[in-house]
Amino acid sequence: MNVTTAQHGPVTIVTVNESRLTYPVLADFATVTADLIARGEKRLVIDLGAVGYVDSATIGCLMDLYRQATATGGRLKLAGVQKRVETMLTMTGAHHFLEVYADRPTALASFGG
Repeated sequence: MNVTTAQHGPVTIVTVNESRLTYPVLADFATVTADLIARGEKRLVIDLGAVGYVDSATIGCLMDLYRQATATGGRLKLAGVQKRVETMLTMTGAHHFLEVYADRPTALASFGG
């Protein structure tokens, strides 16, 4: 599986290590992230630094994970979003909901102390 997780203090980082976040990697990503939310993780950073392409299913998945996280009082943020992925987020309106940061350190810092 090319989706890894790491802990940085109270923040869980989910990293996608693929250039394309589409099926079947998308299914693994969704399962890993949804399981983290279900286990009570409240601060999540999705590191998409390696991802250069997403499709509409990916945008839908990100929005669903955002909904799951906020429903439990959590926050989900994206880091390292490449220009092409950012364009998809903007075209679909997902950027109005998902917080996007240039890199992992900036996303982590956005949670505060």
